[in-house]
Amino acid sequence: MTRHARCLAGAVLSIVLVATATSGWAGDPVPGSAQQRQHGFALPTYSRDGYGDTQILERHLRDIADVGAGWVQITPTWFQASADADEITRAPAGAVWQTPDDAGVRKVIALSHDRGLKVLLKPHVDLPGAESRGLIRPRDHATWFASYTDFITHYADLAGRTGVEQFAVGTELEGVSGDRDKWLGVIRAVRARYPGPLVYAANYDEYPRVAFWDAVDLIGVDAYWPLSTRPTHDVQALEQTWRPIREELAAFAAERGRRIVFTEAGYVSQRGSTTAPYSWTISATPDQAEQAAGYEALLASFRSQPWWAGVFWWVWDVTPHGSRDDVLDYTPRDKEAEKVVRRWWT
Repeated sequence: MTRHARCLAGAVLSIVLVATATSGWAGDPVPGSAQQRQHGFALPTYSRDGYGDTQILERHLRDIADVGAGWVQITPTWFQASADADEITRAPAGAVWQTPDDAGVRKVIALSHDRGLKVLLKPHVDLPGAESRGLIRPRDHATWFASYTDFITHYADLAGRTGVEQFAVGTELEGVSGDRDKWLGVIRAVRARYPGPLVYAANYDEYPRVAFWDAVDLIGVDAYWPLSTRPTHDVQALEQTWRPIREELAAFAAERGRRIVFTEAGYVSQRGSTTAPYSWTISATPDQAEQAAGYEALLASFRSQPWWAGVFWWVWDVTPHGSRDDVLDYTPRDKEAEKVVRRWWT
């Protein structure tokens, strides 16, 4: 999810990548049993040294494991100056939102493994201000994809060297995710550096238009579907809304021959959160019960689906600058939603 509301390959390359996607690594990316699903939380930071404090990291990772999670998602973020820019870079010095340094990313991965947690490394590209990354539409696609390849392979190298269990090649880039040839080039470059399973994290209204699902191992969806037209604590009503969405996803998974993992899902603890789960600022009224109802309905709706590979909740904690207020934010920590997760996962 955005922190707000929200290169030429030919036919031979396509054939090679499709074969690699189905046989390029030695295991099933997501076992089908419920006990082996990916139960995780995102643990981002928007500070250069945000992964630098071992004591804080160990506390967060211990707490994540204690609620029954087996995975943690790490999301280092780079930036581009505008939606039509062609260059992706680390955050400039002095910017409010910063890129965590590589030493910190390696540290949080190592500490996660020490705690027995598997890691999804999911690098993000963001825009300044309140713009969603879904608006990215570069002036020069070739230049942008060359820059994007440099960015994503940097983390693919890091993932390979640190034993990360899963790697995301992109997140919510709907303005460019229809360019199959360019993405096949990106994926080939990533696979040359990282031997494990790959996922792309599409926004909930983007996933049908992604042009390269056959070249990755798992379909990722950031599951921020609106579930209600008004604030509600009615779990059964929310489950009813999930039903047709679940049927569409089941058909899509069968058609594409890939399981689907919710690479993000979450609700702020604000009144009305189920009406626009993608928004950080639905209201100024705290409502832990509506957040908890959203958690309950999602877990109840997908528990028995063999094509569903699990969920990464956005977000456990954001340190610093990612949260306006823990009382109103996405974190379920020390809230009613945490109790829901504990009941389902432990």
